[in-house]
Amino acid sequence: MAATDGVLLQLSAAPGTSSRPRAAQARRQAQATKRKRQASRQAPPAKRRSEASSLPAKKTAAKETPRTLKGKAKKVFSPKKSSASSSGRNQEQKPGVKTSSLFKNNPEIPQLRRPLVKQMQENVFSSEAFDELDLHPHLISTINAVLNICHMTSVQKQSIPVLLEGRDALVRSQTGSGKTLAYCIPVVQSLQAMKTKIQRSDGPYALVLVPTRELALQSFDTFQKLLKPFTWIVPGVLMGGEKRKSEKARLRKGVNILISTPGRLVDHIKSTKNMHFSRIQWLVLDEADRILDLGFEKDITVILNAVNAESQKRQNVLLSATLTEGVTRLADISLHNPVSISVLDESHGPSSPEGHAGLDLCAPQPSDELDGFAIPEGLDQYVTLVPSKLRLVCLAAFLLQKCKFETDQKVIVFFSSCELVEFHYHLFLQTLLSVPGVPAPGVLAPGVPAPGQVPSDCTRFRFLRLHGSMDQEERTAVFREFAHSGTGVLFCTDVAARGLDLPQVTWIVQYNAPSSPAEYIHRIGRTARIGCHGSSLLVLAPSEAEYVNSLASHKINVSEMKMEAILSVLTNHDCLKGKRRGSQKSQAVGPQEIQERATVLQTVFEDYVHSSEKTVSWAKRALQSFIRAYTTYPQELKHIFHVRSLHLGHVAKSFGLRDAPGKLGGPAVKKRKVAVRRPDLRRKPQRKCRVAEMLLSECSSGAEAGAAPGGSRSKRAGPAASPGPEGQEECSP
Repeated sequence: MAATDGVLLQLSAAPGTSSRPRAAQARRQAQATKRKRQASRQAPPAKRRSEASSLPAKKTAAKETPRTLKGKAKKVFSPKKSSASSSGRNQEQKPGVKTSSLFKNNPEIPQLRRPLVKQMQENVFSSEAFDELDLHPHLISTINAVLNICHMTSVQKQSIPVLLEGRDALVRSQTGSGKTLAYCIPVVQSLQAMKTKIQRSDGPYALVLVPTRELALQSFDTFQKLLKPFTWIVPGVLMGGEKRKSEKARLRKGVNILISTPGRLVDHIKSTKNMHFSRIQWLVLDEADRILDLGFEKDITVILNAVNAESQKRQNVLLSATLTEGVTRLADISLHNPVSISVLDESHGPSSPEGHAGLDLCAPQPSDELDGFAIPEGLDQYVTLVPSKLRLVCLAAFLLQKCKFETDQKVIVFFSSCELVEFHYHLFLQTLLSVPGVPAPGVLAPGVPAPGQVPSDCTRFRFLRLHGSMDQEERTAVFREFAHSGTGVLFCTDVAARGLDLPQVTWIVQYNAPSSPAEYIHRIGRTARIGCHGSSLLVLAPSEAEYVNSLASHKINVSEMKMEAILSVLTNHDCLKGKRRGSQKSQAVGPQEIQERATVLQTVFEDYVHSSEKTVSWAKRALQSFIRAYTTYPQELKHIFHVRSLHLGHVAKSFGLRDAPGKLGGPAVKKRKVAVRRPDLRRKPQRKCRVAEMLLSECSSGAEAGAAPGGSRSKRAGPAASPGPEGQEECSP
C-alpha cells in the first residue's frame, strides 16, 4: 500500500500531465460559488420562488441558466424593483399587525336602483286637548302633570270618544302614535265612574293581553300613573319568569285591571282557583298581530272561552299597527259590530269613526296589505351594502361614531337570534371598551387621552342586551335602565320590536334583515315616536340588494349610506394605526389608510375570539345560529336570502374566525363517539382471534404469538390480524 501511495503522489506531482485541467476546474468552481453568493443576496420574492420550485426539474434548470449567465452583465432582481413590486402587491406588512384580507375577493357592491314611491304618513298630532273630552278632572290633571301631555294624537282623538260610548273597536295606527293611552284612558274613566265603588276583592274588571313581558311592564306602568287619583282601583301584571306563588297571592288579594301575557294567563286559568272573570267589562288585545305571530292563537281561544263562559256583556278592543288575515279573523271572533279606526294621511282620505261604524270586516286584500304601512314623518331611513367579511368592522365603526364622536345618541341594534346578541355584546364589551394601546379602561381613546375625556366617554359608551333567554329579573332591570338612560347601545332580538316606548332613541340598526316588511316597520317604530326625529340603518349584503325593491313595493323609501363613509370614522382613532417606520405620521387620510385601520380593528376582534377554546366555540355557535336563522326566511324572500348565496368563509370572518367553514365541525366529537361507543365490542374480536390462532398450525401460531403479543404487529398484519382498539377506530364508520 505504501508503494502504491508513493506512485500516486508522483503521478499527481508530475509536470505537464494534468495540472492545466485541474486549474481550469478550480477556476470554474470559484466562479460558481461566486454566482451562488450573488444569487443568494438577490433572492427572488417568495411567490416566484415557490412557483419555480413547483416546476419540473428540467424546466427550472432551463429557466435558471439564462438568469445566471446574465447576472454578470445585468442585475435581474434589483432592490428597487423588488420593493416596488412587493409594495404594489401589499406584501410588505406592518410589524405587529396580522394579515387579514378584508378587502380582497369581495363581491362587487351593486348600484342601488331605488324606485321613488310616496310613503304613507299619518297626522300624529291633533289640535284638540284632553280638556275637551268628558273626563274626570283628576284624570285630566294627571295626564297633564304626570304624563306631561296636553294635546291628543290623531288615534286618541278618534278612539277615546268611541270607546267612551261603549262600542267595540278595531284600531289600526302606526307605531309610536299613542295607542296605549287610547285604550287606557277610557278604561280608567269607565271604572272610576261606576256607581258601586270598586273593591279590590271584586277581581278583574278589565283584562289586557300583550305579546311580550316588556310590553306588559310598560302597560302596567301607564295604568299605575293614570290611577294615582283613584287608589281604590288596583292594577296587576302576570307574565312568565315570575314566581307563580307570588302571582297567586296577588290574585287572591284581588286585581281590578289585569295585564298579562297569553301563556301565563292560560296557566293560571288551568291551575289557580281564584281566577274568575265574572265582572269583566273590558277585554283589550294590544299588538294583536304579534300575539298571533308568536303562536298564541290557541291560548287566545282558551282565554276567550273562559271569559265568555262567565261574562257575556263586555267591551272589546283590538289594536295593531298592521292589519293581517290573522288579526281580521281574531276580530271576527272577539269583536261585536266593531268600529274600524284607521288613521291615514289626508291625501289618502282620513277615516272617521262615524264613517266606519258597523263596518263589515273581511280578509285583507293584497292591495290593502301594501297600503297598510304608515311611516313616521320624522324618520330618516338608510341602507348600506356591506360584504360579509366587513360586517363586524362596519358595525363597530358605526357604534364608535355614534357613541364617541356624537352626543346624546341612543342606539338599538336588532339581531335575528339570542346567540348573536350574546356574541356581539360580549365581544364589543371586551374589545371596544378595552383596546390594546389605551391606558385607561375606557373607550378607544386617541393615544394618550386628555384629562377628563375617558370618564365622559364611558358614560356615553354603555352596552346592554335584551333577549328571550335571559332571566326575568335581568330583563326587567335592563329594560328599565335603558328606558331611563339618555345614551347607550342595546343589543336585542325582536322581543323589543313591538309596542315598547323607549324614549330618546335616535338610531335603529337592523344588523340582520327582518323576515317581513311588517317586522321592518315595527323595528324602526322604536324611534321617531310621537312626532320626534329619528333614523334607521339596514345592513344588507351585496347579494341581498333586491330587498330594497321589496320594501319599495310596500311604499317604503330608503336612502343609501356608503360603507366607506361608515368606516372613515376609524381614522379618528390613533390607536388603530399600524406600527410605522420611525415616527412617521400619516399625511393624508385615504382609502388605504381606512383599510389599514379596519384591518387593525378586525385583528383585535380575531385575537380575542382565538384567545381561548371557549371563545372560539362560542363564536362557532353564533355562526351556526346565524345560518339557522338565515334558512327561516319565508318563501317569497328565498330568492333574496338563500343559504347558497352565502360565502361561508366570509361569513365566518364576520364572527372573528380565521378557520375555513369546513373546519368548523368537530372531528373531536367523532373521536368521543368512537371512544364511548360500546367498549365490550373491543374485547369480543380479540377472543375470537385468539381461538383462531390456536386453530392455526403450530409454527405459525407460535411465531405470531411470540413476536407480537400487543397491538403493534396487528397493525402491520392488516385486516386479518386481531383488531385492537386502534384497528377498531380505523374500521369504525
